[in-house]
Amino acid sequence: MITCERCQTENIEGSQYCDECGAILRAEPSGQRTPTTGPTDDADTPGNSHFVEPLAARRHDSAEVKATAVHHSSEVRSSEVRAPGARTSVSGKVPVPESAAEDAPAPAPARAHSGSQSGPHAKLVIHRGRSVGKEFLLSEDESHIGRWDADGGIFPDVDLDSDDAEAKVSRRHARITHRGEQYFIEDLGSTNGTFLNRGRRLLPGDRQSLRDGDEVIVGKTFLRFHVVKK
Repeated sequence: MITCERCQTENIEGSQYCDECGAILRAEPSGQRTPTTGPTDDADTPGNSHFVEPLAARRHDSAEVKATAVHHSSEVRSSEVRAPGARTSVSGKVPVPESAAEDAPAPAPARAHSGSQSGPHAKLVIHRGRSVGKEFLLSEDESHIGRWDADGGIFPDVDLDSDDAEAKVSRRHARITHRGEQYFIEDLGSTNGTFLNRGRRLLPGDRQSLRDGDEVIVGKTFLRFHVVKK
């Protein structure tokens, strides 16, 4: 046996190249002389033809094995990606079932909030005091009258904080409700009361019908109610 000096592989007697790494085997049987020059790729070089043929054969065999392996790997990847009834994604890696892509429902359109209106449907106008003519547009089905309080999280639709110098309007004073073509007003338990057309003070939670042109008094602030014509 001849041992390869590079990879220590045992090769049969008479071998000129290692079966494992292809290195030249320097040890040889008695009566033979180890060539001092290595193999060359040039087959026409004198004295080297007996080295070129085995090396060329090895390279040819290695190239065939490599080409076969690459072809086989390509076929496997192709069969995985192009499975029956599947469609390749843009990246070419994830198969997309054609039936799932065709049957996928279209995204539902966004829905508008049911409580909001397309625009203001009514308004309250201050008609006495230093803020005469100031308007508050009502766009929701429920609009609150009061004074804002950031700490308490109170932000009324009709904020009279800057118009009520004596703070006679409660934080949560009154509420106007819109139902179809009808409007209603109710007191929310305010300290100084809510009055409709200078009549009796409204009881808390007692809803009263509200019409275009009605006067609403909250605390000491005088308001006029108007329906916005569309």
